[in-house]
Amino acid sequence: MSDERTAIVTGGGSGIGLAISERLAAEGATVAVFDRDGESAAAAATKIAASGGTAIGIIVDVTDRGQIDAGVEQVRTRLRRPTILVNNAGLQGFDPFLSIDAEKWDRVLTVNLTGTFNCCQAVVPDMIEAGWGRIVNISSSSAQGGQPLMTHYVAAKAGVIGFTKALALELGPKGITVNTIPPGFIDTPMLRAAEREGFLGNGVEHNAARTPVRRVGRPEDIAAACAFLVREEASYITGQVIGVNGGRNT
Repeated sequence: MSDERTAIVTGGGSGIGLAISERLAAEGATVAVFDRDGESAAAAATKIAASGGTAIGIIVDVTDRGQIDAGVEQVRTRLRRPTILVNNAGLQGFDPFLSIDAEKWDRVLTVNLTGTFNCCQAVVPDMIEAGWGRIVNISSSSAQGGQPLMTHYVAAKAGVIGFTKALALELGPKGITVNTIPPGFIDTPMLRAAEREGFLGNGVEHNAARTPVRRVGRPEDIAAACAFLVREEASYITGQVIGVNGGRNT
């Protein structure tokens, strides 16, 4: 990867987002870690710097367009024009369908789908100006197979997949690729929280044993796929759904 690339990773302070931030920095990108948790964003940037990379942490809540725009402007000022965007920030929920009220529905869609839209809209002008860009949207394998108690989350992540395909067609002629990775069963703090709350049946290890590759996924698995998609050599891949799920969805 060119060391002149600057990447924004939303939700980049922990879990999958942190792994992506670290991997992109290791491959030569300058990384702006966007996270609503300022301490996590700063810690991620410090960790990357300690490993020889270049990163900054910026407090950004993807439900707030003003914060997104201000964050992107900081990136332009403190680093350079961003040409890589990884929309990873997400919010899951486990709720029986009839208990999902309008507020809960709107919150899940706003974080997962509208946040992705807003971040793309804030960064795409920089990519158009550069004549080059890479967008990777982190969706969910639940959007491919469905998941009980998660109609709001599944709907939002399915929207991300459709959004990705449409945007890829529009931006392809401008040198910008747009792809989505739907992770499947990745060992993150969110997954372990769901396990503690009893939403994973017999737990993580039981589900891992039923996965074709016989292990739970790691954040680094998603980061590896993301790192490939943002390279120059991936310029002929756009509008694609790149499943990273150990064979749970094919």
